[in-house]
Amino acid sequence: MNPSDNRDVTLWLPPWAPLREHFMESARLQRVARQADRLQAAGGDEARLARTFEILPRSLPVAALTRQLDAGDALGFTWLRADPGCVRPAMASARLVACGDLGLSSAECEALLKPLKPLFGDEGFPISAPVPSRWYLCLPPDTRLPDFAPPSAVLNDDLFAHLPEGASGQRWRRLMNEAQIILHNHPVNAARTRAGKLPANTLWFWGAGRLPDHVQSAHAAVFTDDAVVASLCAFAGITCRTGTLPSVGATGVPQAGDEGALERLEWAELRGVVLDLRGLPDPALLEARWLDRLIDAVARRAIDALVLDFGDGLLLRWRGAHRWRLWRRRLSA
Repeated sequence: MNPSDNRDVTLWLPPWAPLREHFMESARLQRVARQADRLQAAGGDEARLARTFEILPRSLPVAALTRQLDAGDALGFTWLRADPGCVRPAMASARLVACGDLGLSSAECEALLKPLKPLFGDEGFPISAPVPSRWYLCLPPDTRLPDFAPPSAVLNDDLFAHLPEGASGQRWRRLMNEAQIILHNHPVNAARTRAGKLPANTLWFWGAGRLPDHVQSAHAAVFTDDAVVASLCAFAGITCRTGTLPSVGATGVPQAGDEGALERLEWAELRGVVLDLRGLPDPALLEARWLDRLIDAVARRAIDALVLDFGDGLLLRWRGAHRWRLWRRRLSA
């Protein structure tokens, strides 16, 4: 589908399970969920991105994509994220309690990197951090890599259960241990601990890969603050809008929200658009600010359909004509 032919609005939402109770308590949302075309797809953010973008080769090289966004120099290299994290001991294990955005200043970031550069430079993996929350290793193309778990799978879980395995993983376990020793003894972390801030006392390796050869999307634009999505939009040649999402006003025209929107939008500008609402935990706010107005827009054909893409793989597509599916009386779990 050409983006200009797409007249749907797609919402990326949290998983269906925690939202289901609110949908069942709201007569309007229950009716939409009952009447909509319902599909079950693969869950998780990577699967959702694969539904939104055609990426070739079929992989998600997170490090290369965000490196290109951050520094513009990713082409021709293999990249690995080596994000700063905070690990805390827990009984006979350790837990990763934060990863990436620890609130490091640029000066703190540069000071922490200084003793790490010889460690990784001697391995042939230069380390750098174009932004304080995303650190990178530049790898030779023939580097054998184990499977690395993304931070989302590791946070608040047993760190040791997610370390890379096998002979190829041994090298990276050693590098992590040596980096932890350097960081544990660093004066920046001592100062952060005294100030009640999380220390950056570990690195987490993940997201290895090279830039894709081809990225395409049937959507016209994505509203998101996700760096991976922003990079994919750039490759696909579609608009990525960062900052506060527009809320939809009572007149049926998207307006500035309480916290400030990007700008005033007409309905035509929302056709073919994805709104990234994954970080919105309040279902009542979701209904009041977006769903109610978008349902109205579908009913009067300002947009063709409302697509609800839940994090656990449930897809609902509701069109105006679906209002006449009166025989659908019950929505199963």
